[in-house]
Amino acid sequence: MASSSLHLTPEGAAFIARFEGFRQQSYVCPAGHLTIGYGHRIRPGETFASLTEAEALDLLMQDAVREAAPVARALTVPLTSYQADALISLAFNVGGGAVRKSTLLKRLNAGLLSDAAEEFMRWNQAGGKTSRGLTRRRLAEKTLFLTGDYGSES
Repeated sequence: MASSSLHLTPEGAAFIARFEGFRQQSYVCPAGHLTIGYGHRIRPGETFASLTEAEALDLLMQDAVREAAPVARALTVPLTSYQADALISLAFNVGGGAVRKSTLLKRLNAGLLSDAAEEFMRWNQAGGKTSRGLTRRRLAEKTLFLTGDYGSES
C-alpha cells in the first residue's frame, strides 16, 4: 500500500534552507534557471521583485510538497519523520520524478535501508562532474536518513 503523502518537518525545512542558501533577489542558478529565495525556480507567470526570508520559506514548503508528491505515490514503506525529510531534501534538489524512478526508492521499498541510504551518494554531480557542494549535501542527507542527525552546518 502506497503512502498518501510525505510531510516536511520544520527541522527538514531548515535543513534544506541551509543547503540552498537565501537570495532575496532573483538569480540564475548553476542549472540555468531563474531562481529566488531558498532555491525556488521561478515559474512562468510568477514575478518577484524581492522576497523576505519568511516568504522564501513558504515557497520552499510549497516546492517541497510538489516534489514529494510523486515520491509519496511510489513509496510503499513507512518512514520516520527524519527519513522523510532526507528523501524530500533530495527530491527538492533533483526533482521528485527522478527520485520516484530511482534505485534509491526501489531499495527503500524493498526494505533495504542501508542500501537505499548509499544511493544518496550517487546524486552528487552537476554538469557531469562531481560537485563538492552536492557531495556534502548528499552525505548530510544520508546521515539524516540513517541517524536522524540534522547537523548544524551545510
